[in-house]
Amino acid sequence: MIRRKESVAGYLFASPWLIGIAIFMLYPVLASLYYSFCDYSILKPPMNIGVANYRDLMADQVFWKVAANTLIYAILSLPTSMLVALGLAMLLNNKVRALPVFRTLFFLPSLVPPVAMAVLWLWIFNSEHGIFNTLLEHIGISGPNWLGSPAWTKPCLAVLAIWGSGNMMVIYLASLQDVPASYLEAAELDGAGAWAKTRHITLPMISPIIFFNLITGIIASLQVFTVPYIMFPDGTPARSSYFYTTYLFDNAFKFNKMGYASAMAWIMLICILILTAIAAKLSSRHVYYEGAQ
Repeated sequence: MIRRKESVAGYLFASPWLIGIAIFMLYPVLASLYYSFCDYSILKPPMNIGVANYRDLMADQVFWKVAANTLIYAILSLPTSMLVALGLAMLLNNKVRALPVFRTLFFLPSLVPPVAMAVLWLWIFNSEHGIFNTLLEHIGISGPNWLGSPAWTKPCLAVLAIWGSGNMMVIYLASLQDVPASYLEAAELDGAGAWAKTRHITLPMISPIIFFNLITGIIASLQVFTVPYIMFPDGTPARSSYFYTTYLFDNAFKFNKMGYASAMAWIMLICILILTAIAAKLSSRHVYYEGAQ
């Protein structure tokens, strides 16, 4: 009887959270699944059309264009961001002068709001008056049209992702500080060099954090929206900066094709789940959990 009363009290205390989850998360998810099978323009009641939205997406050339753009951006930005963040974390893990200052300087870019970041880099990448091309002119190089060339739009956006990888760096740094010093000292006594200690001790010990950053990075890179939407609102030039979430947003709120956009959202969810499962499968042999059998 007492245990039942305690359970009821626990559910009552948790009920505001459960109600909030049901209203603001569970209902929208289920509604979007239903709308993905409907012709729904927001202004009119949804009309069931079966899998027509999914069939139309498979024949939509713009859909495949934005999917390719998003995949290329993820390939350019995610591995580089992870390597740069890990390299900076390993450097900052050493005892050097003014270490807190360096940590702050490398972390600050990740605190810049995305809209401000986009406006700042629009100026930096400006082909006529930008910092990059001005510096290149001083060494006799004529810089390209960074924002007006289809070949450079995605690399430019990847640079922004790398520049703002401070959050990832801090997570790496925290994990590096948890690596037992006794392991490193024992390896050093056995004659192991810096690379051997990094390869056989440091990286295996922080492998769960590397895997965590990989999964969150996959999700974030496939859902990139704010920065490209501010820098290239129309996906110009030649739709080279038109990404999946931007096309989804336009279908939902510009073209009033909410059913079509819902189908796109569920395809993205399925792709993220598949990529996450592949990453988990491929890294299962390389992720070390201390204490796990």
